[in-house]
Amino acid sequence: MVGASLAGAQAAQSLRRQGYEGRLTLIGAEAHLPYERPPLSKQLLSGQWERSRIDLPMDEGLDLDLRLATRVTKADLRTRQLTLEAARPDGRRSPSEYLGFDGLVICTGAQPRALPHLPEHLEGVHLLRTVEDCLAIKEELAASPRVVVVGAGFIGCEVAATCRMLGLDVTIIEALRTPMVRALGHRMGQVLGQVHLDHGTKLRMGTGVTDLTGDRRVAGVRLDNGEVIEADLVVIGVGVAPVTGWLEGSGIRLDDGVVCDATCAAMGNAPPDGHPAALGNVVAAGDVARWWHPLFERSMRLEHWDNAARQAEVAASTLLTGPNGARPYAEVPWFWSNQYDAKLQFVGTAEPGDQVEVVEGGTDDLRFVAAYGRKGRTVGALILNRSARASPYRRLIAQRAAFPPLPE
Repeated sequence: MVGASLAGAQAAQSLRRQGYEGRLTLIGAEAHLPYERPPLSKQLLSGQWERSRIDLPMDEGLDLDLRLATRVTKADLRTRQLTLEAARPDGRRSPSEYLGFDGLVICTGAQPRALPHLPEHLEGVHLLRTVEDCLAIKEELAASPRVVVVGAGFIGCEVAATCRMLGLDVTIIEALRTPMVRALGHRMGQVLGQVHLDHGTKLRMGTGVTDLTGDRRVAGVRLDNGEVIEADLVVIGVGVAPVTGWLEGSGIRLDDGVVCDATCAAMGNAPPDGHPAALGNVVAAGDVARWWHPLFERSMRLEHWDNAARQAEVAASTLLTGPNGARPYAEVPWFWSNQYDAKLQFVGTAEPGDQVEVVEGGTDDLRFVAAYGRKGRTVGALILNRSARASPYRRLIAQRAAFPPLPE
């Protein structure tokens, strides 16, 4: 397993539970055992949870060969060999080490996208992906800084909500015109944007960031209209990119992630005179995997906790049985987000052009279900502050229910 992530931990446990008794090696670039990432923008950042609470529970007796603080720099499918490079305390490069494999689980996740046109030397500017990132931001929050969050996706909105709930001055800057628009669409993104406004968070939508001001430490964020928003702390959350650089030239097909079939078996590159075929000894799971979803009949890559856990189980099974005898991974996606006192859940998928209809409750009191329809079929549902309704709508989507759906 390359990636000491939720997907990597789940894959290791699933292999053992399904009877695999051979050698298992878990390789992770971070120095930590696998831990939960959702609390990094919420409970751990706010101080509600201690650091130890985010560690993932692991089955006893896994008999894992752990290679932490170690990066895989290359994978050779022909020789079935990985090239490893361990981190050194002095920062120098370690001599390369080679590790053979019979089966490979790719679960390296994704890394935050930076804004390359912005200066990198200023203190007080952060990305958020690792526990160290979270703790560094948390330490700075103690000084009651003016916070600017660049990016109104889910991570950015969660960080903003956490900081605002701590009583801080918070501004969100987003190049698109609506918060969380890629996941929720314009109409529902506006509803959630109003939640931020109602809690005193300032929104600057439809504007880009051109520069950061300050000498040693950040002092402000310059917008594309020339205006400068004063800031003592800047968190950049403009999306993530799958970690696949180490797979370049390996023969594994890459396209915004590791391309897989419906069973999570990785696909090889197409030969000059044929079609790409699934690899019998390589699977992928989690944020890095792009697989064919048989229910929605399209390729997709998801960056959700639930997907990483469930997909890793199927990937482990595929690795043991081979892609020809494996079951497809066809779970209806589900994710959640806590922002202020709002509990948001989304099941299924949303795409530009989907019909959206509120089928339960109303948006005024922020207790509702909004269904998403595509070609006469229910494909998604946003559930706000009605947690028990997620499961029924997940079933309706799995059953290919007509749109608008009839609530159970």
